[in-house]
Amino acid sequence: MAKELVVNQTHTESRIALIENGEILDFLIDRHTGKNESAPVVGNIYFGRVLRVLPGMQSAFVDIGQERAAFLYVDDAYLPTLEEQREMASRLEASEASTKRFGEVIPDELSTLTETVDMKFRPDVKIQDFLKEGDEILVQIAKEPISTKGPRVTRHITLAGRHIVYMPFIEHTGVSRRIESEEERKRLKDILDSVRPEGVGVIARTVAEGQSYKVLKNDYNNLVKIWKDVQKKIEKAKAPLELHQDLSFIQRALRDIMDEDVDNLIADSKSSVKQIEKFVQRFIPHHKAKIKYYDGETPIFEHYGIDIEIERGLSNQVFLKSGGSINVDQTEALVSIDVNTGKFVGKKTLEDTILKTNLEAVKEIAYQLRLRNCGGIIIIDFIDMDKEEHRTQVYAALLEALKKDRSKTNVLPISGLGLVEMTRKRTRDTLVRTMCESCPYCEGVGRIKSVETVSFEVIRELQKVMKRTTAPKVTVFAHPEVSAKLTSEDFGIIELLEETFNKTLIVRADNNYHAEQYEIYAPEA
Repeated sequence: MAKELVVNQTHTESRIALIENGEILDFLIDRHTGKNESAPVVGNIYFGRVLRVLPGMQSAFVDIGQERAAFLYVDDAYLPTLEEQREMASRLEASEASTKRFGEVIPDELSTLTETVDMKFRPDVKIQDFLKEGDEILVQIAKEPISTKGPRVTRHITLAGRHIVYMPFIEHTGVSRRIESEEERKRLKDILDSVRPEGVGVIARTVAEGQSYKVLKNDYNNLVKIWKDVQKKIEKAKAPLELHQDLSFIQRALRDIMDEDVDNLIADSKSSVKQIEKFVQRFIPHHKAKIKYYDGETPIFEHYGIDIEIERGLSNQVFLKSGGSINVDQTEALVSIDVNTGKFVGKKTLEDTILKTNLEAVKEIAYQLRLRNCGGIIIIDFIDMDKEEHRTQVYAALLEALKKDRSKTNVLPISGLGLVEMTRKRTRDTLVRTMCESCPYCEGVGRIKSVETVSFEVIRELQKVMKRTTAPKVTVFAHPEVSAKLTSEDFGIIELLEETFNKTLIVRADNNYHAEQYEIYAPEA
């Protein structure tokens, strides 16, 4: 089946999905309501003021004019000298081979310098040595606000074009590691070296493969112009101030997630089509014939089966074709995934059944991580495999499946307990946090106390109240289900309390009460 970029526009919501063979390769959503249309997004550049420097955390908070202060970590705050950069670059080249040996899936090139040039080689400097409260600094959004956290920023500015990334503060020539041909890598590196002056950096993105000198040079010139505009604004700027806003949501998606082999660009609104045409005309004119306007009766995401996939991405349990399933539980910093055989009983031996289920789960797990945009520490609990060759096979399959992921992942081999520990970089909020909110009834806990548990709590509290009160009557107000249990199954206990303390107990149901809520009223005589 074809690879297609599908754009859905509904009033103030935009949704974009890159799909292939019915599978979502990437999904982005933007809700530009009045509340968040000026919210910081990755790539925006600000002139900020340092509010606080925290030596104990080796970080700082920066006012960028947003609701929440931005977080700046020491590695993102330190700007190395040219000599230090060249030392870091040489050490990075020496370490690349060992990095690949450990099975790390290399990220795409559109990233902060922390991934481009490994900052663990930076000098042992402390943030308080080069940054102080009140300093006005240039920063760029590296991670958008997530949950209650403010945005994370960096001083390592990167400007992304269609084919290259421009770094005004870092001297570095790089080529996306997704381009595997050594001959093509050398060709691109030679072009970039001839384009960039000393003291700045340029990285060829994956889509730069096969592009001419003219195309790359034009992309570079456009990015340099943007940077010069930013520098001009700084001359008269007073912090905090936004200096540069990245492309529109739809155009960013075209730049960042669209591959050269996309067969169709389909949108269901004429305004979206115009934005696509504007981008395509400027950067990829040969894609113009692929732009299509969708006006079918069935909503576009429903027509392409995307809505169903999104629903699967919001569910805790995802079923496999074999009958097995995976359970995904997300917390603030940890994602746990459990693989189960479910209804699948296999046709041969138990070991073959387990292997087949784990291998099927690997593909679905890699898919769900991308779809849900899971980040942080991820623990995968595969079904226990006795044979070492099976564990190796499942681990290799996981690494292969994660190659489609644009986010940086680091995967450790399967442990003796059948667990895989991995990390995945996340620069935006998860699908669940973007589209859902905490249950108002359980307040996000995911469970409430049982009726039996609440009933016993009421009984214990009644014993305390009746023991110390002089009131002849005591009234209990509770949820109808709790009240029903107290006046039926637990009625014998209610009678015993009345006899013990020589008082009258009245139980009243109130539909407005939460299942865990109750009140005991004992007016003094």
